[in-house]
Amino acid sequence: MKVLFVDTVNPLLFNELEKHKILYDTAYDKTKNEISTIIKQYEGIVIRSRFEIDKEFIDAAKKLKFIARAGSGTENIDVNYAKSKKIICFNAAEGNRQAVAEHALGMILSLLNNINHSDSEIRNGMWNREANRGTEVSGKTFGIIGLGNTGSAFANLLKSFNAKILVYDKYKTTYPYQTNMKNIYNEADFISLHIPLNKETEYLVNDNFIAQFKKPIYLINTSRGGCVKTSSLVKGLKNKKILGACLDVLEQEKTSFETLVTNNNMKDLKYLFDSKNTILTPHIAGWTKESDIKIAKIISEKIIKQLQTN
Repeated sequence: MKVLFVDTVNPLLFNELEKHKILYDTAYDKTKNEISTIIKQYEGIVIRSRFEIDKEFIDAAKKLKFIARAGSGTENIDVNYAKSKKIICFNAAEGNRQAVAEHALGMILSLLNNINHSDSEIRNGMWNREANRGTEVSGKTFGIIGLGNTGSAFANLLKSFNAKILVYDKYKTTYPYQTNMKNIYNEADFISLHIPLNKETEYLVNDNFIAQFKKPIYLINTSRGGCVKTSSLVKGLKNKKILGACLDVLEQEKTSFETLVTNNNMKDLKYLFDSKNTILTPHIAGWTKESDIKIAKIISEKIIKQLQTN
């Protein structure tokens, strides 16, 4: 088996493949078009989010047996078409689940306790105690949408805070905190998204979604930026239907997640940037030193299993 890496990964992955005498090449500096001309040589490809693996690319990959996504989510891969070509697709969502959960918790604790805001004030010579009085997580109700790897890890963290947990996942029914969206709309103080980006979830958080909540809410999004419509979020912040937002991802991210497309919705983005009720990070929730190693280990195990299967 010969594998092509088009995105950088932890060296542990290369070491594991070498132990099993699996050959590999890297194409970090090649364009998608250049890679399309050589992909026919390989049985496997490892990618993060550099470009989309679409029908045309898959058709060029005559020998491809698997597509490995070194991270969570596979929205940049035409999984259904790959399956029709008997190409196995897998990711390593198990590898960054704890990182994402801890990051989500860290953002909401920072926002509720005015940590970023008060830190900035002190550095500018202000000492405002009463104005920075915080809010506790304990006793609040969290609506978690999506109970995959990160959603379940986040729920586990919240248990120690004595928070009430409500979970909605249309594909799972056995989790103890499972409920329906009606109950979440009626009871939630916080909403945390842990869902893939697809046709069903694109702009899930829009005007209609926000309007259905009985109480003003805090929104946490560590999944994909496209799950939240920025203009609706800003409207919700302005009319106090949303009290605050913790966003590790933004609608305006490029496919690679490396930069923002800032030629659209700049007015809305600027509002998020300037707001004291937002915590923003550059898609780093699952980007820890530990998760980097875990992802490499999990991907190597799945590649080796695929080799043994064939």
